[in-house]
Amino acid sequence: MGSQAKQAALWGQRPGDWASIQERTCDAGYYYALNLLKPTGADTLLDIGCGTGLFCQMAVQAGAQVTGFDATQQFIEQARRRVPGIDFVVGEMEELPFQDSSFDIVTGFNSFQYAANVSNALAEAKRVLKPGGKLVTMIWGNREDCEAASFLKAIGALMPPPPPGAPGPFALTENHLLEDLLTQTGFRIIDNYDVPTPWEYDDRETALKGLLSAGPVANAIAFSGLDKTMEVVAGAIAEYVKPDGRVIYQNKFRVITSLKPQ
Repeated sequence: MGSQAKQAALWGQRPGDWASIQERTCDAGYYYALNLLKPTGADTLLDIGCGTGLFCQMAVQAGAQVTGFDATQQFIEQARRRVPGIDFVVGEMEELPFQDSSFDIVTGFNSFQYAANVSNALAEAKRVLKPGGKLVTMIWGNREDCEAASFLKAIGALMPPPPPGAPGPFALTENHLLEDLLTQTGFRIIDNYDVPTPWEYDDRETALKGLLSAGPVANAIAFSGLDKTMEVVAGAIAEYVKPDGRVIYQNKFRVITSLKPQ
């Protein structure tokens, strides 16, 4: 079994808030990837875990021929409204519904860590890439470089105990695990950079809505209740409120670009 059923249930709770607030916290990683890839109208691009389509929109504006793919139907519905006219597909990242060697570029921004088996998901990404194609993956940077780790720790206390061996948010970051898995899958890493990625919200209310739209929070709400979860998230926000009322978390996301051999 893959990750689709579990992840779709978690991430589909507040798709509007994700689309309007939280997805934009990845902007810095998106811009870094596009600047590195420099896609043209001849490039076909698949975004795995496309969410509500923000990166897809940016890639279309850069000139690429884009297909978006996500586990969550509610996200895909938002994405279709955001970027009408391109293909958005709902499915399982470990069983992609595309032919071999279909795309010049495959991207996955904070998506591969949610695969039931990361190696299987990377193998599928490699399968649908053309020889010489590029895979861009983005994950969390080092824990000590991510102030939002404090938010993740706070909501982690509200969740049921994970099963033995279950990965946490930083599982692919620690000990360069993602780099090792990419190499084992047959990719050649050509760029690896920790991108400064601040999460900026206009005020506490906006921050609360954005953070509550993330999938892990849905798990906390299901286990500990909405009121308790909102209380804990509001408390986690307090430390990062600036004098002008904005809420800012300083983070780094790791963007790794790899090549499929010819």
